[in-house]
Amino acid sequence: MVSSLSGTLASSARPLVENINDALNSYANFSDGCPEHLAAAIQHSLLAPGKRLRPLLVLLAAEACGSDNDRAMPAACAVEMVHAYSLIHDDLPSMDDDNMRRGRPSCHAAFGEATAILAGDALLARAFEVLARDLSPAEVAAKCCHELATAAGATRMVGGQADDLEMESDADMLVADGPLSADLEKLQSIHRRKTGAMITVSLRMGALVAQSDAESLAALTTFGNNLGLAFQIVDDLLDIVGDEATLGKRSGKDEGRGKLTFPRLLGVAESRTRSAELIDQACAAIDSWGDRAATLLSLARYVIDRDR
Repeated sequence: MVSSLSGTLASSARPLVENINDALNSYANFSDGCPEHLAAAIQHSLLAPGKRLRPLLVLLAAEACGSDNDRAMPAACAVEMVHAYSLIHDDLPSMDDDNMRRGRPSCHAAFGEATAILAGDALLARAFEVLARDLSPAEVAAKCCHELATAAGATRMVGGQADDLEMESDADMLVADGPLSADLEKLQSIHRRKTGAMITVSLRMGALVAQSDAESLAALTTFGNNLGLAFQIVDDLLDIVGDEATLGKRSGKDEGRGKLTFPRLLGVAESRTRSAELIDQACAAIDSWGDRAATLLSLARYVIDRDR
């Protein structure tokens, strides 16, 4: 991700991404008892080159609310572990059936389906181990455990994934027969949970680590809700217009599976317009913060300009 950023954002993000990667490397080393092939599968997915968007959001939100990065790092790594677990399971043949992820074989393609499932399970458990053990004070750790569990659970990310899978069989009928407003509302509902919940909780956890006031927490929640939906719209666009080598995964797979996406429902031009409007709304939520929000604002603008 850092190499694709420009100017101030790249210089701000680079050391943070390096620190995140160092911390993830440390957490990916298990003590005696973890089978070698399982540890290798975990490391293959968790340490693969990635944008590190979610942990970056944790650190930048904490910083914007007056904390330091070291205090927020366990929360940042926990979010990335949950994200990595979700990608492992998302790539499985019974889900999105994708053999490439982040420019390398997906976990099940490299280690087999059973080991991939177990690697995802282990990463999910590791995330809460890290939060409970390494985040302080205990009250903040408990709040972050609750926030992350909710965001990753049946009413948010997993529920959105379930609805997304169910809607695949209905996509043709929805586009042909359903009213646009109803289809769009359903699609937005899915992705505010499937994609957006983990982006929003990253910002909320950063604010919780900083023990920020309710007003700041609410502003970051609004920022995250709009950023998350914009991120998904751009993902849908990249599946159509993106380059596979740059993306590090197969393009055109949504169309091949007949999925209902924002470009399929709205068209490419309108999808781009909506993503830009959402980023404007996200930035407006924290624009009054001035310099302390500068990197978050730059990161939001990057979301609609990214090529992977």
